[in-house]
Amino acid sequence: MDFDQLLTFLEVAKLGNFSRAGEKVYRSQSAVSAQIRQLEQEYGERLFDRSGKTVRLSPAGEVLLEYAQRMVALRNESLRAVADQGETPKGTLSIGANEATCLYVLPDVFSEYIQQYPQVQISVYRNFSRKILQAVEDGVIDLGIATLPVKSPSLKVHSIFRDQLMLFVPTRHPLASHDSVTVEEIADYPLIFPKTGYTRQQLDKLFRPYNSKLRVSMEIPSVGLIKSFVVSGVGISLLSSSFAQDEVRSGKGKLLPIKNVELWRELGLVYRTDRTLPRAATTFIDLIRHRPIPKKSALKSHKA
Repeated sequence: MDFDQLLTFLEVAKLGNFSRAGEKVYRSQSAVSAQIRQLEQEYGERLFDRSGKTVRLSPAGEVLLEYAQRMVALRNESLRAVADQGETPKGTLSIGANEATCLYVLPDVFSEYIQQYPQVQISVYRNFSRKILQAVEDGVIDLGIATLPVKSPSLKVHSIFRDQLMLFVPTRHPLASHDSVTVEEIADYPLIFPKTGYTRQQLDKLFRPYNSKLRVSMEIPSVGLIKSFVVSGVGISLLSSSFAQDEVRSGKGKLLPIKNVELWRELGLVYRTDRTLPRAATTFIDLIRHRPIPKKSALKSHKA
């Protein structure tokens, strides 16, 4: 067994397809099949159940999956530890964040970090907050950025960003002429909701008294797509005010505060307290904690 076989095994397990896994690891489908056969011969068990083009982990494969993830994570950690002996951080910084954080919070931070530490390569694991927290817990990534609160005794948490949720409407919408709106007024119009996550939980709670008349026209997993559909007139939505600044400045949309309601979204940088982090990670922690990342005031953002 070698690490190439384990990496191939993990890709097949994730994608459920030999051909697509081969594309990810730059091998032909036959080479992928050969590597899996070698693993199965070594372990003496079938690792995947095949039904047509569908490939699923067998019970033995499920057991190996956890060990394979840990072995690959330990190998990567050892490579980083050896590379960490020099004076200048180098190697790989592995960090997890969701799509919106990658698009609207991290670009300037990454730019500054790369300018200071050009020998470090940043590897981004993009997923929902709960998946990111699990990846940090499992040692798959060094750092994670997740929506607060985070309740885990094994994780250290630093608050890095705070932003208010506001109503986002196209400029031609009837509510765009208002200075502020009530929840009841919002509920009169078709809404676009995120599919999952913290914001969706807050919106479900906020609009629960109006469920009988609520019209959710779309559920979308992407903030970028939500903004596009709002601007095109499909519906209106609530989102972090800083995420829609480009649309507000261009005159395509307007942000409105909600009367008697304050909903905030706060992000935290998280990492294991019982794990020695590589210098690439500790320097990133120092940078992001001391860098004045804007903690947005919704009303100021609106007026800007």
